[in-house]
Amino acid sequence: MNLFKKLVSYIPNTITSLNLISGIFAIFFAIEGKIDIAALFILAASVFDFLDGMSARLLKSYSEIGAQMDSLSDLVSFGIAPSAILFGIYRMSYFGIPGIDITSQLTNINFLQYIFLISVIIVPVAGAFRLAKFNTDDSQSESFKGLPIPANAIFFASLAIILTYGKNEFINGIITNTYFLFVMTLLFSWLMVSNIPMFSLKIKSLKWEGNQTRISFLVLCIVLFIILKLYSLPLMIISYLLISIYNDIRQIKK
Repeated sequence: MNLFKKLVSYIPNTITSLNLISGIFAIFFAIEGKIDIAALFILAASVFDFLDGMSARLLKSYSEIGAQMDSLSDLVSFGIAPSAILFGIYRMSYFGIPGIDITSQLTNINFLQYIFLISVIIVPVAGAFRLAKFNTDDSQSESFKGLPIPANAIFFASLAIILTYGKNEFINGIITNTYFLFVMTLLFSWLMVSNIPMFSLKIKSLKWEGNQTRISFLVLCIVLFIILKLYSLPLMIISYLLISIYNDIRQIKK
């Protein structure tokens, strides 16, 4: 029986490891220019990130090592990996394909384009600060301060998915616009390190009371996906932001 309990206690950390492995594969594929596959691995990492926390709560298997491993995995999967995808989208904007050897095209890039390329490192740096704040702030157990790092990664991963599989040239043009990418990089990096209250998706019961915001958001996501398919993915993150800001304003008025 003790052996069984010991094996069960390994489940959350095993799932966390799958999160990390997914993030590593995402980086590998992004470097190769396969940003769509990289994006899918980020989505897989987000599922594992959700499941490891859920399994830890259900099994009551908590450990300091698990908490540290979770943050380190998140930095790779949701900080470095989306940064690599952003780099690939910039390359697509400059050269038409995401996997071109940029060192052979350095003479065709102007100073501003260099700045845009380098700006992608802001994402993992802001993500690291976001995780450090979360780990040292006990008040974020039920809600968050700043945009959760997985939401940041899902937003940029969704851009890669739309860019690869979407057929709308107008939207694809917006995504590959370097000014749009630069603004989104700065905006989402700032949101991660901000103190804007964000609601948590942790549902501890199926009761409507106390879960109104979470359930309403999940229903909205389903409706958006049914109507807009791939194009709903970034809108889900934007909806999450807007709902969180609305709730914060409502609380301030009270």
